[in-house]
Amino acid sequence: MKSMTSSIPISQLKPPRNVGMKKLDKSKFLVTRKVWALLLPEIRYVNEFLDRKTRTTPTSLVLNIPQQPSLVEFPKGTLLESLVEKLSDKNPKLKALLLREDIAVTEKDVDHTHEDDYKPELLKDKLTLQQYERLSDLGAVFKIYELKFDFDYWAYDDILKAILPDDLVEQCPSAFTIAGHLVHLNLKDQYMPYRHIIGEVILEKFPNIKTVVNKTNNITSEFRTFEMEVLAGEDDFVVTQKESGCQFTFDFKNVYWNSRLATEHERLINSFKAGEIVCDVMAGVGPFAVPAGKKSTLVFANDLNPEAYSYLQQNIKANKVDLFVQPSNLDGRKFIETSVQLISNFRERTPFVKYPVKVLNSGNKGKKSKSLEEQPNKKRTSKIDVPLFPSHYVMNLPDSAITFVNAYRGLYINSFNGKSKEEIKDLPGYKLPIINVHHFEKYKEEEIEGDVHTELEKRMHKKIVEQLGYDIPLEDVSFHVVRQVAPCKLMYCISFRLPEEVAFQS
Repeated sequence: MKSMTSSIPISQLKPPRNVGMKKLDKSKFLVTRKVWALLLPEIRYVNEFLDRKTRTTPTSLVLNIPQQPSLVEFPKGTLLESLVEKLSDKNPKLKALLLREDIAVTEKDVDHTHEDDYKPELLKDKLTLQQYERLSDLGAVFKIYELKFDFDYWAYDDILKAILPDDLVEQCPSAFTIAGHLVHLNLKDQYMPYRHIIGEVILEKFPNIKTVVNKTNNITSEFRTFEMEVLAGEDDFVVTQKESGCQFTFDFKNVYWNSRLATEHERLINSFKAGEIVCDVMAGVGPFAVPAGKKSTLVFANDLNPEAYSYLQQNIKANKVDLFVQPSNLDGRKFIETSVQLISNFRERTPFVKYPVKVLNSGNKGKKSKSLEEQPNKKRTSKIDVPLFPSHYVMNLPDSAITFVNAYRGLYINSFNGKSKEEIKDLPGYKLPIINVHHFEKYKEEEIEGDVHTELEKRMHKKIVEQLGYDIPLEDVSFHVVRQVAPCKLMYCISFRLPEEVAFQS
């Protein structure tokens, strides 16, 4: 008794190795396995063996592997006509159940495959007596079925590992960033000879992707953009990305966007309240500003990059938040220093924002009420008084945002046309804003004694103190880890309420 199948379980199969392939040939990734299939004279008996509660139990008959249906159809040309005639009345599509792997196809089985009444050599040994007798009573027919696992079956990273040399498999670039129809890779030097086939595999494996690019240098421009090489697909960098219930359009090549920051965007947006003012200092195309505007937060959104500013304006209009989001195209430092005056100028023109709100008609009293689905929407208006004082500043430029913190010195004393500190504090709605600074903190392992985060927080606190020119207590500053950028590089969001001593610093 010798099995014709591999000792490797189907669930652990991998595509054939094609080391060094530079041009994708999907035909090279085919693997076949022979299994037994059970044809029942009447299709109604199939459900008896497909009970979901028992399919994963040791006594189940059915093959149970990911992405492979247990119920298949036999092409009529592959079965004897006499058998087709016997089955077609009650099983017209010749559907068959694939039997589990331990009922393996043996050499003896292959020799008898042309016989319609043949039973697999291992069948009786692998089934319970009750199962065996039940199949006999039903007049079951057993045929060998060839499973084909082709390029489409294998996962993206399985294909990559089949192509790359052994020394590159362990850290193969299986993760990437998606923005709309575009995939962005940041390949290490050792993977560059395979960059085009990596791009081809991505296009084949992810139907919604039309363009695959690789960053060719580090971010060096003041706008945080970088050169990119198209590895595969269309030379089209203008993408549309959905995030936080909004739709953003932008040129990925000429503005900064990072889909990995979606959770951070959401976290801060959730801290903003309707009617508050948020000043987004480095707003980009609006991932903070536009969703905040959707929740009736008033946002003054600024970006120095003319391309980002243009798309920011476009996204404000497309998402219908132009009543709440005011864009500008200033240097970040200039924007911070003049932000309170910008708010004051806007407030003079627009003391309150009036906007439409949809409400459900609850029905007229004394009349039979319609269901909510049948009730037409009514429109009413609501309004928000524009505050004098901002509640939050967001500074999402982690390479250098912390160097702009000194721009908050004298924020209030320089913004209210010679009013004294006491007069400013008596103005309606007086408050001190929360400053949110995104920041990259690098370190060397040999420099750290004790807990990494504790040490890095001390370092960042020192930088904030130096920038503010004020010894803000460490306990008044919060440090949120946004993500690990590299083994010894973390992105933080440093948050603190602007000290009164700084806001009124002369």
